[in-house]
Amino acid sequence: MVAPVIHHSKPAADIEIDEPLVRSLLREQQPDLAALPLREIDSGWDNAMFRLGDALVVRLPRRVAVTHLIEREQEWLPQLAPLLPIPVPAPVRFGQPTAIYPSRWSIVPWLSGINADLCEPRADQAGRLAAFLCALHRPAPANAPANPYRGVPLRERAEQIVERIHRLERETTLLNDDIVRIYHAALAAPIDVAPTWLHGDLHAGNLLVDDGVITGVIDWGDMTRGDRATDLATLWMNLGDRKARENAMRACNGVSEATWLRAKGWAVFFGVTLGTSGLAGDMRHALMARRTLERVVAGP
Repeated sequence: MVAPVIHHSKPAADIEIDEPLVRSLLREQQPDLAALPLREIDSGWDNAMFRLGDALVVRLPRRVAVTHLIEREQEWLPQLAPLLPIPVPAPVRFGQPTAIYPSRWSIVPWLSGINADLCEPRADQAGRLAAFLCALHRPAPANAPANPYRGVPLRERAEQIVERIHRLERETTLLNDDIVRIYHAALAAPIDVAPTWLHGDLHAGNLLVDDGVITGVIDWGDMTRGDRATDLATLWMNLGDRKARENAMRACNGVSEATWLRAKGWAVFFGVTLGTSGLAGDMRHALMARRTLERVVAGP
């Protein structure tokens, strides 16, 4: 489902997870699946993942501070999945904390493909990505998960991002006056839409692609209710062709000019955040940052 990532900048794990632990949890809580082949496939910022047989993945938080994110996925993703035109890893089995492991955990479907930063979507996927965004950006209930980092007014994140902008200006060639101008225009753009469901983190590492076709959208821990501009930034993060971005924008019917300005600001936000991670040695994040920021300037 996902290619191994070397996250040089990721936080250290405070929950040690290995194959014997996962096998023990399966034997105790999902015994009908415990004999299936099991192998680790990835350890990201928040979760470790183990492929289980041919069709499943075990997903387990590796940090205590983020254990609530998998609970969020367990509660809401099964409700959203049937409404979306691209497959998502909605949990099919639920694991509970035990004496040897302190968090809930999930078993999710295996989704084919590799991360979109390793194989970008074809230009003809613009409509598919736009259709996904339109389907997702529907009204969310008042008790949808809160997230102070996504879907909020950009100015609430400005202090942190301006500090990172200054660092990237000192230490890289990623930024120029056009990018800073676009970001400041986004800060001034009003939020003129009602809050909707959001994925919250639609960078290229969270899209799966098979032969150029988008096959999955993964890692829903940041899902929340808020400004759809946060997710619309994905057009600059994942579509390398300007005409494809224009086609996607047209397919997202009814999005206001102010919302597109905010979306470009969020693209700068993600590009700067990924660029900072790149400074810590994560070369995949560095490449995602460069692509995103170059596309924001290239337009539309």
